Amino acid sequence: MPSFILRSALFSSVLALAACASGPPSAEVTRFHLGQPISRGIITVEPLAGRDQSSLEFTTYANAIGAELARVGFDVQPSLKGSELVAVADVARGVRPSIGGQRSPVTVGIGGGSFGGNVGVGLGTSFGLGKAKSNDVESTMLSVQIKRRSDSTVIWEGRAQMEDRGNRISPDVEVGRLARALFQDFPGESGRTVTVPTR
Repeated sequence: MPSFILRSALFSSVLALAACASGPPSAEVTRFHLGQPISRGIITVEPLAGRDQSSLEFTTYANAIGAELARVGFDVQPSLKGSELVAVADVARGVRPSIGGQRSPVTVGIGGGSFGGNVGVGLGTSFGLGKAKSNDVESTMLSVQIKRRSDSTVIWEGRAQMEDRGNRISPDVEVGRLARALFQDFPGESGRTVTVPTR
């Protein structure tokens, strides 16, 4: 290949990467369902078993998720124990080093669990192992399962993950963005991971 063509191709790749880096943040979103119509109804947002449903942190996250559920047609009723539908939500936060860094990507959640291996730390605080660095990349993942309470059947589930590369977005704003991305075009294409711009 002539050298000027190679240089042009490399330059184009660099420009494309720069455009991606300077564009709006995006979330990687994956949804799963049976490909059948999902009946809307009364639904309550709840945390994973063992999490504190009364905490201010969960209330903030539940409000963001509930707003998106309402937007796609559900009747969201907070703290309604008898609802047939329940949205079980979990938020995991972790830290990984930038390229060439020495930090571990594993975080430990207060209350147990680890972010590594796609295991959520729950709607609680998490902290990185080792000394923090300004160029570390923070990652937040929102997971939601819509279940029938009567038989615990999962009728829809999804997860959305976003990295914060130095913007230091507050957790509540970040989860709000993830919720909007997760429920965009609900129920979404099952089993496919898509990149959704956040706002």
